[in-house]
Amino acid sequence: MKITLVNPPYPHVGHQHPPFIPLSIGYLGAVAEKNGHEVTVIDCQAEKLEPEHYRKRINQTNAEVVGITSTTLTYKSALKIATVTKQQLPNATTILGGCHATFWDENALKECPSLDVIVRREGEVTFIELLEKLQNNTSLTNVRGITYRQADGAISRNEDRPFIQNLDELPFPAFHLFPLNTFRRVGKIIFPLQTSRGCVYWCDFCSAVRMFGRGYRGRSPKNVVDEIQCLQDKYGESQFAFYDDAFTVNTERVEKICDEIISRKLNVHWDCEARVDMVNKQLLQKMKAAGCMAVWLGVESGSQLMIEKMHKKIKLDQTRNAFKTARELGIMTIANVVLGFPGETEQTAWETINFIKELNPGDVGFYIATPYPGTPLYEQVKQNGWLRNTDFNYYDTATPTFETPYITMQKLREIRYKALQQFYIRPRYVLDMLRRGGIYGISAVKTSAAYLLRALHVRLS
Repeated sequence: MKITLVNPPYPHVGHQHPPFIPLSIGYLGAVAEKNGHEVTVIDCQAEKLEPEHYRKRINQTNAEVVGITSTTLTYKSALKIATVTKQQLPNATTILGGCHATFWDENALKECPSLDVIVRREGEVTFIELLEKLQNNTSLTNVRGITYRQADGAISRNEDRPFIQNLDELPFPAFHLFPLNTFRRVGKIIFPLQTSRGCVYWCDFCSAVRMFGRGYRGRSPKNVVDEIQCLQDKYGESQFAFYDDAFTVNTERVEKICDEIISRKLNVHWDCEARVDMVNKQLLQKMKAAGCMAVWLGVESGSQLMIEKMHKKIKLDQTRNAFKTARELGIMTIANVVLGFPGETEQTAWETINFIKELNPGDVGFYIATPYPGTPLYEQVKQNGWLRNTDFNYYDTATPTFETPYITMQKLREIRYKALQQFYIRPRYVLDMLRRGGIYGISAVKTSAAYLLRALHVRLS
């Protein structure tokens, strides 16, 4: 079959991140090609395509199946893409997948008559079975993991599909389908890798663990490093990013991945995300020896009370130790912070900001708590009547969408801006990042310059 996979554009009103290679499309494209289908990709973010530009592109594909991925932020854009697709290719089957669609499946079909099928959770096996049914024009009744519109318009929700247990069975993502040069930053393409799925923790703000399950499933170290070597041989690139939600959950497995990189003498650089209670000096030393240049650590809050409300299950001293150890080893640290989680006050927010100053990371992400469908946070906010903005175009982690009795949305917005300004407009920090150089250093200096210019404009006006 002729299949087109689409990454929808960002909404204009939300905070727009630099484009990154969408792994979900890469995996779906790979399994579809492996099963003999003809696949094309239209990445609206990378190619800066608006729906009207997309209209011309989709016309040229003659696609029989159009699969669209989306986050909560790009959900409404995905519906526009589905609508344009049906207008141009009325006989094509339109499919929507991703975290948001998984937990908004029936709503999505009701809100968008142009959508035919929702693929929930992991999509690879479901997608192939679905394509087989569509190709043979047979019933979708027994396809697990989908919600779909029947011929009479009724919506059916089939049972969930079990998670893939042996991730080594999946082919490597089909990166050749993407316009790779559009992803270059400072002359490099950073290839994303996912070495595991699922998590053993259950943080209240996280939709990923609900998407991939409360159980850790890891690829074998050999399979992971085979992919790294394959990408390096094919594209000549040496920088990678591990997209695992909790890369170091199985520390023994991470050490084996590092040993495999070292034994093959691969000259690569990479970063990853980790929990502060799942790194130690021995592990970080091994990671650095294998090319780890930066680690994103989940700080979440500088208030132990707020950490407990999030059900994060870490201690502030564990965070201090993780940052201290990484810094001593010369690994750059990036702190991930959640501001405005229910129970947050001005006092706890400033405790967090001051805690970040104490940690002195190489970079920081101050993210506004965002109630994604499928999370306990979403249910809590809805049940308490705190939700103020139901337009998913604003669910960008930079914009408050709910208001609690403890802090106003406006005050939270002000605190976040002050936190970022105080962090980035530090002469010593700018000098440190200039010395560091590379992608992270250059990016940090650009961010510092942006906040400095904004601050000067405010003062001058």
